[in-house]
Amino acid sequence: MNKLKMIFSALFGATLAACARNENITTVDAAAFERAVTKDSVQLVDVRTAEEYADHHILYAVNIDVMQPDFKDKASAMLDASKPAYVYCRSGKRSLTAAGILAGMGFKVINLRGGIIEWDNK
Repeated sequence: MNKLKMIFSALFGATLAACARNENITTVDAAAFERAVTKDSVQLVDVRTAEEYADHHILYAVNIDVMQPDFKDKASAMLDASKPAYVYCRSGKRSLTAAGILAGMGFKVINLRGGIIEWDNK
């Protein structure tokens, strides 16, 4: 069991490190995120589950669950790669995963550090 945890931790760490090095991903605090998403033509994406989204979300956000196998297909269908995608989740971990996937698809991504928790506490 400990070996499995070590492998998972190493893979997760490598994924985060790869995301951190990607110049197409910018992570910002809630104040900067709020200033950006109040402008016109922003693609705001909540990457949490449908249940979390239904419970509470940022106004005008679309929901594309990053943990679902069709995340890339839905993102391709719903988002315009020529415009930045602003992503958030509950605490910032899933949105960083989503940011890495979207950046790999050619998107410029702005990630909300601390997720909706930070957003609610701003």
